[in-house]
Amino acid sequence: MLNKDHPRYQSLVYREKIVEAHKNGILADSGMIAHGRGETFDYLIGEKTTDNSHNTIDVSACYFLTSKHPVLSVNGNTTALVAEDIARLSKLLDIPVEINLYYRTSERVANIEKVYMDLGVDNLLGTDEDDFIDTPDLNGPRSPVSIEGIKKADLVFIPLEDGDRAEKLAQNGKNIISVDLNPLSRTAQTSTVTIVDNIVRVLPELINSIEKHVDMPRSQLEDKINGFNNKDNLDRAINDIITRF
Repeated sequence: MLNKDHPRYQSLVYREKIVEAHKNGILADSGMIAHGRGETFDYLIGEKTTDNSHNTIDVSACYFLTSKHPVLSVNGNTTALVAEDIARLSKLLDIPVEINLYYRTSERVANIEKVYMDLGVDNLLGTDEDDFIDTPDLNGPRSPVSIEGIKKADLVFIPLEDGDRAEKLAQNGKNIISVDLNPLSRTAQTSTVTIVDNIVRVLPELINSIEKHVDMPRSQLEDKINGFNNKDNLDRAINDIITRF
């Protein structure tokens, strides 16, 4: 039983979700390690969404609203923490959710598929019934992607660190929006837009930002995109950490 008076109660809630996801066959063993690594960087930014990240979330909303074929790529950690928000975002923009796992088993895929089906996601890709094609120059279990999803996407949302895939997808001409608490990771460094923040805070903010920008003229959305530089964004994120300490 979690004590709501605990000073880090919310963090303990997320840890409990991670543990439950592992028990329920959604999360691989390494996903628990990845969550702990992310928590470390969350401490460094003060466990809050910075002004810089608020701006980056707005830029991400503009990318979603100007892209022809955006896709939400999900793994076990994402499903454990923010499946409801992923479903909301998918419905809001009428875009697909694609399951892409490093430690892929039919059992894990089925368990994750059930989560999103129960949440009403109609366009779910990356299941064992899907048609796949390998990502050029990417070896390993993340290489196969849905032909109707990431293969044809012009924008891929990668909600947690995934350096190899982010790098190769970017090299293949796709815009990448990543959520990564580590501004020095390869995912962060190779993405088109990197939101340096915790995924549990990002998704509600991103949904709100899309709703705020949805009626904005395309020219204004593109102006906001063109005024963004991810290197400057990452420099500011690093400076935010340095300033705190």
